[in-house]
Amino acid sequence: MFYQFPHHFSWGSAIWAQGTEGAWDQDGKAQTVYEKYYQMQPTRFYNQQSPYDTLDWYHRYPTYHDYLSRLNHQSFRTSILWARLMPDGKNVNPQAVEYYRTLFRDLKQRGLDVYVVLYWFDMPVLFEDRGGFGNREVIDDFVAYCQQCFELFDDLVDIWHIYNEPRVDADLKYYDDRCYPNIVDFRYHSQVIFNMVLAHARVVECYKKHHFTKKIGSVIDINHVYPRSQNAEDVQAAEAFALLNYRCFLDPLIHGHFPENYFTMLAEIEAAPEYTTDDLRIIADNTIDVLGINYYFPARVKAKDPQSATTQKQDRDAFYDPYIMPGRVMNTSRGWEIYPQALYDTLMMIKNAYRNVECYISENGMGVEKEEKYRGENGEIQDDYRIEFLQQHLRCVHQALTDGVNLHGYHLWSFIDLWSPSNQFKNMYGLVEFNPQTKETRLKKSAHWYRQVINDNGFTIV
Repeated sequence: MFYQFPHHFSWGSAIWAQGTEGAWDQDGKAQTVYEKYYQMQPTRFYNQQSPYDTLDWYHRYPTYHDYLSRLNHQSFRTSILWARLMPDGKNVNPQAVEYYRTLFRDLKQRGLDVYVVLYWFDMPVLFEDRGGFGNREVIDDFVAYCQQCFELFDDLVDIWHIYNEPRVDADLKYYDDRCYPNIVDFRYHSQVIFNMVLAHARVVECYKKHHFTKKIGSVIDINHVYPRSQNAEDVQAAEAFALLNYRCFLDPLIHGHFPENYFTMLAEIEAAPEYTTDDLRIIADNTIDVLGINYYFPARVKAKDPQSATTQKQDRDAFYDPYIMPGRVMNTSRGWEIYPQALYDTLMMIKNAYRNVECYISENGMGVEKEEKYRGENGEIQDDYRIEFLQQHLRCVHQALTDGVNLHGYHLWSFIDLWSPSNQFKNMYGLVEFNPQTKETRLKKSAHWYRQVINDNGFTIV
């Protein structure tokens, strides 16, 4: 069967600056939290692979962009490093301006729409040492940085995203002990979540106030949650997971307010944030134009087992336990369940519960370890497993379009193998192979398949 997509549908892929740019200490760039974390604890990184080197996109971008052209991409998402553009937090770095304008202009000249993320896990250490988004003064600095980006680059950008996966950013630094400053404090985490929502609204307000006219929003990761059963306690656990993991951003960004019982739930574990009525007004008045949806795997939860109840009151897991569904299909490299239906269910949730806001799939893909064992006689990695994964998910995307979701595109994660915050170069996601040791690049089988999907604006499953 051939799955035909609408003529307006935009096909592409994505990368992020911290995981590709390199040149970490060149042309005036300041230090980010990941560079600081590596400096302090290199053994916590897979094979001690640092964020310093990565793909050297800063110097080699024309080579990488040639691959985008060869693969017929129509759109591409990347990010700006705050620490590169404004190293001292106040003044713009002219070398960074030249780099990003040249980068975006080259993409535009190749016929691609450019989607840009302003903040992607890469807080400058300068601001993290002042509390990061937990400090309301840093919100002012962030808004000023975003305004500079709009003034400098808006003519070359088609869609602005303020954040990529903001809840994950808070988790890494203040809950999971996986990034500098390595604080485990759910009360602080909750304050950061609120402040990031407030900062988001203020950036939208700034954008509209200065009469910029491109679409603006953010990218949210949605692990669509399923209860173990329809038992009331299991359903309540799933509702709690949704509130604390994705509705805490979806509701205020799209509807202009937090879920009704969100603050009450946080108060139960003494983790409610501080805020003012004026904060809530700003959030209500500044919602998004477009939503990017990152989807990899579902969440499954059950009612909290009293015997497993946490002894710490300030803990998100106080409301649910994970549920391992028998017979689930797994990506064993990542330990993630493969369940394409959750992508369809996510999109229908956006249609039915979130005013059918304009959206696109901003990330979806499969990370696999030691892909070199799948190399064929022609030298290319024969990643049929990735093609099958993408086909299954795109079939669900097609069904969502048929059922009326306001969906405008699909970006695969990722365009090329890159350095990730969770496991560096351990699991590879790219259409393009990148060898971290030799810096060599080569197309994978999936790249040829995806190019054909773009050419045909659809694909066939036999």
